[in-house]
Parts: sequence; structure tokens; C-alpha cells
Amino acid sequence: MDLHILDHRLRVTSISKNGLVHFTHALIKLIFLRNRTRCKFFSLTETPENYTVVLDEEGFKELRPSEHLQVESSVWLPLNVASNGNASSSSQAVGVTKIAKSVIAPLAQQHVSVFMLSTYQTDFILASVRRSESAPLALTSASLQVREKDLAVVVCTLEEEFNIFREVGGESVPVHGQDVSNGLHGNGREALQPTLHPVLIPHNQFCVMSLDPDTLPSVATTLIDVLFYSSGSREEVQASPGPDLDCISFFSFSLIDGYVSLVMDTDAQRRFPADLLFTSSSGELWRMVRIGGQPLGFDECGIVAQISQPLADSDISAYYISTFSFDHALVPEEDISSVTEMLQHQRTDAS
Repeated sequence: MDLHILDHRLRVTSISKNGLVHFTHALIKLIFLRNRTRCKFFSLTETPENYTVVLDEEGFKELRPSEHLQVESSVWLPLNVASNGNASSSSQAVGVTKIAKSVIAPLAQQHVSVFMLSTYQTDFILASVRRSESAPLALTSASLQVREKDLAVVVCTLEEEFNIFREVGGESVPVHGQDVSNGLHGNGREALQPTLHPVLIPHNQFCVMSLDPDTLPSVATTLIDVLFYSSGSREEVQASPGPDLDCISFFSFSLIDGYVSLVMDTDAQRRFPADLLFTSSSGELWRMVRIGGQPLGFDECGIVAQISQPLADSDISAYYISTFSFDHALVPEEDISSVTEMLQHQRTDAS
């Protein structure tokens, strides 16, 4: 299989619910006015706590500093696994967790944090690249040197499993460990045992869908309404939600290299014109597993692996979307009972 290190440098940010009004102009520009921005990687996910925005550094320039904006300090490298030269398609998601596990688990062992973003088209595994305290947000030589060091860890860790390519100016260039490592075969960090976090399983049914980006103007009113005006009418998760959560407010929109991906519950889906949205031929519905009782942070490694590995071992398909505060796995509705039982056993065995 091939592993591509994409030519994006991403930032992970959070916009508070009550501060969204300060960013609507920038977000509408990034979603609908593609010709007026150089942003090529944009993802916006609403959860009960906040809006998580993942975007490249061109898009990041559109977000003005504000007390309502939190910015995670790392730059993130997006990795994409391809089989037989084609990106793994989430419209046929069987085995996606196994593909992800072959990257996530080894990186966790090397204490490389990952942030997962599954879309309708494929799965992006974002590897954290730490910046020195003195390195500013702009691309300086200092931040570039830090990125190259962590890139060496990624390449050296995964080169036995994958043919690794790095996108440079639109071309895929082969990368080998000796090209970047200079003898580096690890990052010197101790791989700590991750905390086994509590999970919640809301009752919503979710759809993973797409649409032709040229039809975005046709759904603009609905999309703006769902993203910016619907949160008040949905049930919010309490500060310490119980295990029998009814429904959760969750909507994810991604526009990445010209491809649109939408993750929404069935209530939101009914508000869109059915003839413009498309999904897999089976029209499969998905249930959510929300990971974390308290905000997870970004320093802990192995959170994604502790969910994706048992799913892969059971050959259960999954989408996985990390956000600023919590993680979210989507599994086929028909598998939710077995997934619930599996996670309960996992936590019982660990106690």
C-alpha cells in the first residue's frame, strides 16, 4: 500500500458557540466562495461544546484572533493511505479501521499524536508536528526544522509497511527513511499507556454523504441554517453527560481539494434536497460512539488506536472524526450492539 504525506500544513482550532457571530463572514467565504480564497483543506464540525475548524494555513489567515478562538499549538501533517494507487473510499468503508490501524498504532508507539478526520471520500490521519516555544505561527525556518524532525519519525516508523510519497508542488515524490532521518529512528519520547476513556452512545442515526461542490449554492440557505442557527433547537449535552444520552448535536462539513463531505443525523438530512445529496448505494445508517468524559486534549497518544484496533479486530467498518474536545467514531447501525458490548468488556477488563 501507499502512504501519501499531503502538501497541506493544517491548524486545528475551536470557535466557541457564543463567539460564532464573529467568524460567520470568514466561514461563509471558506465554504461558498472558493474562488476568493486559496484554502484547499477546510473542515467544520459542530458539537455541543464548540465548532472545530481544521484548515490549511491559507484558510487560517481568514480567522482573526479573538477571545472566542482557540488554536492548538501544533502544525498537523495529513496522511492518506491508498491501496492500488487509489485513496481508500469511505463509500465502501469495510476495512477502513484496519488501514487506519496500520498507521495509528505504530505512531502511537512512537508518541506521535494523531487527529483523525474521516470523510465520504477517504480518511485523513493528521500527525502532530510540535513547534518550539519560540516559533511563531507563520512558517519560519525554525518551525520548518521542527516539522522535518517529526516527519522523519513518521517516515521511519511506517516505511516497512508502506511505500511513502510526499506531495511537492502537486507531484508525488518517493520518500525513504535515509532521506530524512540522518540516523533518527524515534523521537526519544516515552510511549505512555493511554487512559481508557468513557464512551457515550447517543440514539441519533447518522448519514455520511457528499454533493457536487458546484451545487453548494443550491443548498446554501439550508446549510447556513443548519450550521449557524440550529444549535439552540437541539438538545445539548450536559457538562457531565450520563451514559444514556438521547441525542447529540453533531454536524460536519468538509471541503478538501474540491471534494465535499457531510456527516449529519437523519433529522438534518431531511432538510436538504434529496436529489442533491448522494451516499453509498446501500444508504447505510451509522451510530455514534463519543469518546471522552472530559475534554481529551492533544498530548495523549493512543486514543484513536484504543477504539480503532478492536473495531478492526472484529472487522467492523468505522468513520472517525476527532474534534477539539472529544472524539467520535461512527459504526454501522447493525453493529452498534456488538460494539457496545465490546467496549464494555474492554473497560471491565481494564478495571
